[in-house]
Amino acid sequence: MFFTRLIYLLLFLAPQVLIYLYLRERLPDPTRPPQAHRVRVALTAVFIVFNLPWLVVGQRVLFGGSMWGVGRIPFTGPWIAWQLLGWIYCALVTVYLLIKGVVWGSGELGAVLSRARKGTAPREGPLPASRSLSRRRFLARATYAYAAAGTALSTFGIWSAYRLPQVTRRSLVFPDLPSGLDGLKLLHLSDLHAGMHLGEDAMQEIVVQVNALRPDLIVQTGDMIDISRSYIPPYVRAFRELSAPLGVVTVLGNHDRYTGEREVIQGCRDAGQVFVQNGCHVIERNGATLGLLGIDDPHNWTADDPQQADVDAALRAAPPDAFHVLLAHRPGAWDTAAPRGIPLTLAGHIHGGQFYLPLIGWSPGSLITKYVMGHFQRGTSQLYVSRGIGVVGVPIRVFAPPEIELFELRRG
Repeated sequence: MFFTRLIYLLLFLAPQVLIYLYLRERLPDPTRPPQAHRVRVALTAVFIVFNLPWLVVGQRVLFGGSMWGVGRIPFTGPWIAWQLLGWIYCALVTVYLLIKGVVWGSGELGAVLSRARKGTAPREGPLPASRSLSRRRFLARATYAYAAAGTALSTFGIWSAYRLPQVTRRSLVFPDLPSGLDGLKLLHLSDLHAGMHLGEDAMQEIVVQVNALRPDLIVQTGDMIDISRSYIPPYVRAFRELSAPLGVVTVLGNHDRYTGEREVIQGCRDAGQVFVQNGCHVIERNGATLGLLGIDDPHNWTADDPQQADVDAALRAAPPDAFHVLLAHRPGAWDTAAPRGIPLTLAGHIHGGQFYLPLIGWSPGSLITKYVMGHFQRGTSQLYVSRGIGVVGVPIRVFAPPEIELFELRRG
């Protein structure tokens, strides 16, 4: 096991080592020795500083320590960004060398064929110094630009992770919505992750932000607390001020289970919330019945677990004539909810992957689920997956900002 972990660790370290060796060889100008020495010293210092967290990570990987605390290392965000940039830089250099090899090989083959037809001898001699220097200058400028872009991106990502959530306003239209629920304003919170990266002051600001939106009903789809039970009392103090005429209804997330189910549930109840576990909370409004189906987070790591047994248990507890809204931490439950005619499912869990590439529409969350973030529809059944409020492990969000959603239910 030790040697397996060592191999994985070396594989993750390899891009940083290769980049350092490559830049140390190619970046300094050999015609200017003093400057070349300073460039090598600066490179060494930068790589040492940005890779210091590997001392903690390596110790935990090799000797079986928990990795949960890695997110609590100061400046973890820039460090993770640095590692990702290292892999991307290696990939770009590899692509560059492959293209260069193909172009060079094609050129050499063309030259050989041309000389063969003309009967001339090949030219010999070193590459002109000016051409070698221009390539070195290009590499230096590209490296500096890449490092600057990486620094800017990670700085933006850290700022985005700590700012107040964006408010997504959306009307959701249902043909069979009871007239008594028409115009209901439903506010959805998910993945708060109260903890080191989201303290009591930030929670109070979020509560003020939510209350100012004046929703009729507030729902939470799990991960209120991040691992440690010491964060439950601050959560209770802040979220007992959360208010809506029809109440606050909450379900369990996987991080709440890691923290302690009973303690988190009791904390939510102490904050004045209704907690639903594989059951239904019924709300009457203007003569119409709203059935909030709440299911627990599954005790597994299955991607897109449909949670059939949990959804069916919640349906059995619900009035059959009620308008049903499913509250689930993981979005995979929609695969059960849609065929059973549940009009609306609200979920979270993925955080939008915390990293999103808008141009190609890709997020690391797509490696976990097909429902990364946003609105989905299948027939008359709709799903909304929140990007959530907090972060897991790494305090960084790149083009996947924190989010709360204010929905207006409409009949149409």
